Amino acid sequence: MPHPIMFEDDDPVLARLRALALALPEATEKVSHGRPNFRCGKVFAVYGGGEKGSRERRDHALLFIPDPGEKAALEQDERFFVPAYYGPYGWLALDLSLDGDWDEVAELLDASFRQVAPKRAIAQLPTESD
Repeated sequence: MPHPIMFEDDDPVLARLRALALALPEATEKVSHGRPNFRCGKVFAVYGGGEKGSRERRDHALLFIPDPGEKAALEQDERFFVPAYYGPYGWLALDLSLDGDWDEVAELLDASFRQVAPKRAIAQLPTESD
């Protein structure tokens, strides 16, 4: 039995997230477990999920793999939470319905992408001097 779809395709938050995620080199979108997953070989972002240890759904959350050097600081920020299922693998989440800093969202996506993308895709990203 397939998972039910747990998002609306015309969701404006998803549209904005989708534009940022799919702008990354070789990124694709696939629905898995009822939610949009953004991939480049492996999954680097998921739209929507639950909070670990809670039954509360956060349908407008970005689930991502944080940069290892920034993870401790993000965990201290009350806007971020540990997502169910993904948390044990080092993922964090940010509820986008509470936060409007899309520059930060782009940075989180970039950092997550760099954790899983193949070197050829990472090489296509702009450098700091670009």
